[in-house]
Formats: sequence, C-alpha cells, structure tokens
Amino acid sequence: MQLSFIRPGKPNENAHIESFNGKFRDECLNEHWFLTLQHARGVIEPWRIEYNTEREHSSLGKRTPQEYAQMLIQRSEKAVSLTADSRSGRD
Repeated sequence: MQLSFIRPGKPNENAHIESFNGKFRDECLNEHWFLTLQHARGVIEPWRIEYNTEREHSSLGKRTPQEYAQMLIQRSEKAVSLTADSRSGRD
C-alpha cells in the first residue's frame, strides 16, 4: 500500500471530503465557541448523527444515508433471491 497525498492547492482531487469539511465547518464549527473537549464532543456528536441519519444528500439521490443503505440492502437481497431462484430450475 502506498499513501497518495493530494497536491497542495488542489482540493478538487478529493472533492467528497472537501465538500464534507466545508459543510462541517460552516454548519457546526463556525457556529460554536468550544470551551472544552467535552463541550466540543457534546456539540459535534449530535451534528454528526443528524448528518448521517436525517439529512438528505444530493450524492445519494436526495436520500438520507440510512435510506440509501437500506435501498442497497434490499437490492442485494433481491439479487441473491433471483440468483437462488434461477439455480433451483436446473435440478
């Protein structure tokens, strides 16, 4: 395994994390003045939970990450079911 760093001044080489960093900074970090590490954790954790469970993401087709994960699970289960059904006719 080899580490590959983005070139300085080229944030578009890692657009997904740069997009997240911008949202995190604008919506959470810039809105609060953290006095202690415990205070920071108490503010950031609810934001993280909301971001990962309740917020729709355009990159996921305007679905929440939970909805998108559930869709992938259902799609996977259908694929497995179809594969199993197609094999049963060969006996």
